[in-house]
Amino acid sequence: MTADLFACFPAVRASREQMAEGAVLLRDFVGRTEAALIAALREIVAAAPFRRMHTPGGHQMSVAMTNCGTAGWVTDRSGYRYRPDDPETGKPWPAMPSLLRELAGRAAESGGFSNFAPDVCLINRYVPGARMSLHQDKDELDFTAPIVSVSLGLPAIFMFGGLKRTDKPGRFRLEHGDVAVWGGPSRLYYHGVAPLAEGNHPVMGPQRLNLTFRKIR
Repeated sequence: MTADLFACFPAVRASREQMAEGAVLLRDFVGRTEAALIAALREIVAAAPFRRMHTPGGHQMSVAMTNCGTAGWVTDRSGYRYRPDDPETGKPWPAMPSLLRELAGRAAESGGFSNFAPDVCLINRYVPGARMSLHQDKDELDFTAPIVSVSLGLPAIFMFGGLKRTDKPGRFRLEHGDVAVWGGPSRLYYHGVAPLAEGNHPVMGPQRLNLTFRKIR
């Protein structure tokens, strides 16, 4: 991430799109908080750099990850789980900046979920060709809280399905600054990201960052 990431675009769309019951897309919700958000992300990544983790089956993920908050999501041959420390350093994950927590809370409120107080934020870095297969977010203990997902950088195709992996997913184009919120009846819906297309975003360069806010306890 380079210095030009601090450029700020004004909000221009600010619309709401329904994906399913309990699931919405908030177009360009990040808006004018963009520069401060990216600055905070740079500090997090400096303290806990991106890494490509391995699944329990030994497959290296195409998406690079890091975390901030009271715990971080990790995967290795021992399984999927949250742990309070970075396994590469043994140190606690960086604290979640108030800016990120407040953004997630405002987005959740706009999506119909009040008093969302996330304790973790998983940060994914996609480069062209990287993808995320259909999966459920089910490693948390609290399924009453929604998931809030912020997109920065290159556009991506977000696949949002149903409670069964075989349910045909809808396909939604996520742009820089968009936020997806899902919970309630769609909290455990399968979702994923299609392989990222080649491109060069004017602010983020040839990548997409995805911030996923969760309440795990």
